[in-house]
Amino acid sequence: MHDRRAARPTGRPAALPVAVLILLVMLAGCTSAPGSAPASAPSAPAERSAAARWRPAPGTDWQWQLSGRLDTTVDAPVYDIDGFDHDAAQVAQLHREGRKVICYLSTGAWEEFRPDAARFPTAVLGKGNGWKGERWLDIRRTDVLEPLMESRISMCAKKGFDAVEPDNMDGYRNPSGFALTAADQLRYNRLIARVAHRHHLAVGLKNDLPQIPELVGDFDFAVNEQCAQFEECEELSPFVEAGKAVFHVEYELPVTRFCDRSRRLGLSSLLKKYELGVWRQRCPAAAGS
Repeated sequence: MHDRRAARPTGRPAALPVAVLILLVMLAGCTSAPGSAPASAPSAPAERSAAARWRPAPGTDWQWQLSGRLDTTVDAPVYDIDGFDHDAAQVAQLHREGRKVICYLSTGAWEEFRPDAARFPTAVLGKGNGWKGERWLDIRRTDVLEPLMESRISMCAKKGFDAVEPDNMDGYRNPSGFALTAADQLRYNRLIARVAHRHHLAVGLKNDLPQIPELVGDFDFAVNEQCAQFEECEELSPFVEAGKAVFHVEYELPVTRFCDRSRRLGLSSLLKKYELGVWRQRCPAAAGS
């Protein structure tokens, strides 16, 4: 409601009848300019959600478990778990224990074992991506894929997850069966980020190192596999420089081969086995710390 004192006309004679004054005050309180809004109107929902969205800092420890019975006893402040395989109660339990929880989804490949697999038309399914029962998606077909990914990301939000880890986000660098370009991948990755943010979830860029300079502003953190083995970890520095975590795993190198560099670069590094079960080995603390 407008301030009635500001709405009262000035320069009125002191002898103005009381009844007229009352009528003027009533009119001032009930009238507003077309399209006007209170000066104290709250910020738009999108602005509020962006400010409140989780943004993990560089060096944040984590656990990545995509197979086996979920073990919630691992001492890590962040858990990355499968979005389909876990329910809201499990996410809530992790929250009660003070953890943030990332929802793992495949957004660039079709998986025959998912409950929504039949919703993907054959025309968008490409070659296998190296994992049994999985095929690359034609990410150019956003008319088909956006509603499907919206549904998946909405599922994560409804279960209470804090963030999404969208996997298989670099089909353009692989023999997908489609003539995908770097521009196609940028467009699609940004689409996935927008959908996640629309549902008030943080979102991580999975691998796709060559496009980090162009995508670091669209994503809230990064998830990387084997940058040390392939001598690529420096390419993740834009995320750390932007104050955003890089959750990193190696599978084949001992921790003695990558932990020193990981600490220097500010990465959150683990040694894991390929099945991504409970087992993990953290990098040991630096000497003297």
